[in-house]
Amino acid sequence: MAPRPDISVVVPVFDEEGAAPALAREIAAAFRGRDFEIVFVDDASRDGTRAALQALKAEIPQLRLVGHRKNAGQSRAIRTGVLAARGEVVVTLDGDGQNDPADGPALVDALLAGPPDLAMVGGERVKRQDSRAKKIASKVGNGVRKRLLKDTANDTGCGLKAFRREAFLRLPYFDHMHRYLPALMIREGFRSEFRPVNHRHRQTGRSKYTNLGRLWASLSDLVGVMWLQSRARIPGGFDEL
Repeated sequence: MAPRPDISVVVPVFDEEGAAPALAREIAAAFRGRDFEIVFVDDASRDGTRAALQALKAEIPQLRLVGHRKNAGQSRAIRTGVLAARGEVVVTLDGDGQNDPADGPALVDALLAGPPDLAMVGGERVKRQDSRAKKIASKVGNGVRKRLLKDTANDTGCGLKAFRREAFLRLPYFDHMHRYLPALMIREGFRSEFRPVNHRHRQTGRSKYTNLGRLWASLSDLVGVMWLQSRARIPGGFDEL
């Protein structure tokens, strides 16, 4: 078996035949010179996403492809990718190409240079290339969430994050959990930091989310995370006696 890489780049994709191949090449270029693997998780796409990525394996030897048998959503695809990942540090980014892979190595470096309790360094999108309605909805949602959860994050919707695999796997899983990683990390006794990252126009495909659909999910998720916070008890670490 090949040695474990230091870094696993996890990318959830659903119907991204147009964006996925170029994104895979960009990731490989961004992490060139590092010990890494790329894990694309195809969430039961209905187009040629899976075949397009399979065809790249000879060109990009670090590329792995995992496929869901049924569509299960972005959070489950991320978790599947983290479970499949072999690196101690995981970098996630969205599969639509709007996150810039070139920002990934800097997040990894910030994570590794931090103290032991720093478990995640997340991206904060600058000059967002989204519609005005989406930007307004995101600003309002982030403000409400930050006020209620006190998670210090200004942009939890940014898919570009670097975190320690072990820390992520300690977190409770639920659908849409990827939007609450800072609060969940704090709940488990870890710290998160944030760095500005680039944001790009979507070149192909279409968004899988609507503002209204996100609103209803966010309300129930927010209440759920508040409940999880209220039930947390942190032992401050443990010692073998």
